[in-house]
Amino acid sequence: MTASVSNQSGAPVALFISDLHLQAAHPRTTQAFLDFLQEQAKRAQQLYLLGDLFEYWAGDDDLETPYNREIAEAIRQVSDSGVQVFWIAGNRDFLVGDGFAQAAGLTMLPDPSVITVGGQRLAIAHGDAQCTDDLAYMEFRAQVRQPQWQAQFLALPLAQRKAIIAGVRKESQEEQRHKTMEIMDVNPAAIDALFDSTATATLIHGHTHRPARHLSGAGETARIRYVLPDWEYDVKAQRGGWIAIDADGVIRRFGHDGQQLAD
Repeated sequence: MTASVSNQSGAPVALFISDLHLQAAHPRTTQAFLDFLQEQAKRAQQLYLLGDLFEYWAGDDDLETPYNREIAEAIRQVSDSGVQVFWIAGNRDFLVGDGFAQAAGLTMLPDPSVITVGGQRLAIAHGDAQCTDDLAYMEFRAQVRQPQWQAQFLALPLAQRKAIIAGVRKESQEEQRHKTMEIMDVNPAAIDALFDSTATATLIHGHTHRPARHLSGAGETARIRYVLPDWEYDVKAQRGGWIAIDADGVIRRFGHDGQQLAD
């Protein structure tokens, strides 16, 4: 269960999470997310879901699955309470569409997006588009993000789509065993290009499961990149956490236990 957090600046203006990989087989992670929505998200003005909320998403017709419906309704409760909820697709749930967005009461954003929170202008992204050293993945990503490919895939029966996804996930897991962490991490030049294209000096993203605060440059040329953690509460060494921005634009990182992390 996530701990309730308070600080001198009061409730956060915005919260950021990613890479929860929600699935029915991980009940403790699911409960940690539901607790987070009730104890943290409802205290904020905005909630940003930066991709891979689900382990996979086969299409909005899968909303009829009780587990998926439960998650959508839990997010909808946050939205109905007055919190603005925003979504950026990940590499696991890029097939989320208008049906899910309406059911969950959220707004879908392009990847990347530029937002202003607490007077601070920053870029947000999932992060997979910047893993340009992983050539095989970038080729796969380019294919499955094409509208024509998605339309053809979503036209298949749901059961068939799930079987295909299961096969792709198994193949991906096998390939990752032969890839270095460096290849699967973001490329520095791609990150610089993202900073340049968005004309921002602060970036928040997920995907890599390597939570950190990276600082480059100094003074007026300083750039700060925050990497969100993945969530896993169904193991002994639990992982999770979020980023919060308050009304003064101060950015804070929190761990899976709700405690603020030192930068």
